[in-house]
Amino acid sequence: MPNRREFLQLSVAAASGLAATRLVAAERRSLGVQLYTVRQEAERDLPGVLQAVRKIGYTEVETYWNIYEHPAAELRRMINDQGLSVPSGHFNYDGLESKIDYAKTLGVEYVICPMLPESMWLTLDGYRRAADQFNLWGEKIHQAGMQFGFHNHNYEFRRFGDTTGYEAMMKRCDPKLVGIEMDCYWIAQAGGSALEMFRQYGNRIKLLHLKDRKPGFPTTQVKDAAAEHFTEVGAGTVHWQEILATAEKNGVKHMFVERDSGDLPAMESLRISYQNLQKII
Repeated sequence: MPNRREFLQLSVAAASGLAATRLVAAERRSLGVQLYTVRQEAERDLPGVLQAVRKIGYTEVETYWNIYEHPAAELRRMINDQGLSVPSGHFNYDGLESKIDYAKTLGVEYVICPMLPESMWLTLDGYRRAADQFNLWGEKIHQAGMQFGFHNHNYEFRRFGDTTGYEAMMKRCDPKLVGIEMDCYWIAQAGGSALEMFRQYGNRIKLLHLKDRKPGFPTTQVKDAAAEHFTEVGAGTVHWQEILATAEKNGVKHMFVERDSGDLPAMESLRISYQNLQKII
């Protein structure tokens, strides 16, 4: 039997272990917002938007191109002043290399290309050329102390014979230099499965976009207005418990709620998605 001193030491150690466990769990549950969701509001009053996002409970944001009118150091300060962090940013394909220094100053860990130019969607050669460019950018971004990744839509999953544009591109990308930000909505809209993506690409998937899909609509590999059936996370057809459990198993640390468009005001949509995710997580 332990004496009183040993008992107290064991109690402190147990309490510390419990606190550490809770801290790890909280980190795993961290949720972010892709600020494109609130783009109209953010371009009018970015500090107010950041404050509202944090008040809902989100702890991270992912930036996008139109708010880069703010100098990087200023944008980073605006985000941090609201108690938020910025682990990832979207930077357009055209001009991406010129934004590496900006991304470094902003403090992101991940530089994400959100979409290919439309001219590259039409042939396998376009996807292979994108992969070669990604490898070059990935090396430069790695040398700058960050990681590079690509964010999917549905158009990349159009088939060209026995492969898709996405498969051809990722097969050619160096896994050490090019990661994946998986958008769960666009995978579903393309007729695919986020779980199958995890089986195929494993821990190459570094980040997730969480957005849900209304039932009753056909799948497509064409990105147009007819492919947009967005709803709040937890209110649609995506099987989040399985996806989030698999994401944790594969070491995904950053997940961003996004809604491209919808029926509700954007901030209300973010609030509902956050509340639903708390029940799921």
